[in-house]
Amino acid sequence: MSQVKQNDTVKVHYTGKLEDGQIFDSSLEREPIEFTLGQGQIIPGFENGLIDMKVNEKKTINIAHTEAYGEVREELFQEVPKNQLPQEIEPQVGMGLVSKNPDGTERQLRVAEVKDESIIVDANHPLAGKNLVFDVEVMEIK
Repeated sequence: MSQVKQNDTVKVHYTGKLEDGQIFDSSLEREPIEFTLGQGQIIPGFENGLIDMKVNEKKTINIAHTEAYGEVREELFQEVPKNQLPQEIEPQVGMGLVSKNPDGTERQLRVAEVKDESIIVDANHPLAGKNLVFDVEVMEIK
């Protein structure tokens, strides 16, 4: 029976959790994800955890934050005057915002703090700095 190796395309069902058991994502109610190992499409710890698994095998993968979304980077926090926000927005801690870059691309931000005249936005990935736990099942190896 074949086992997952680098450059294989796989279909995988997963449930992603924080260390406290809180689920942040799952494919169980939808189609399994399909990706090719070694293409940088998935966090490194997830890919590495699949190596040598067989079809229908289930496993729990514990991933350190360094093999997931990395450290929380202080330089990705920025203070923005409230008068630069659209008037209809009432910022709340945890609220998601989208910023347009000069080249037209968009950047996802999260409100980290609300002050009297400004807000602090965080451009880190929401899972940065967190160790992750994935329950996985390999559905197919191509």
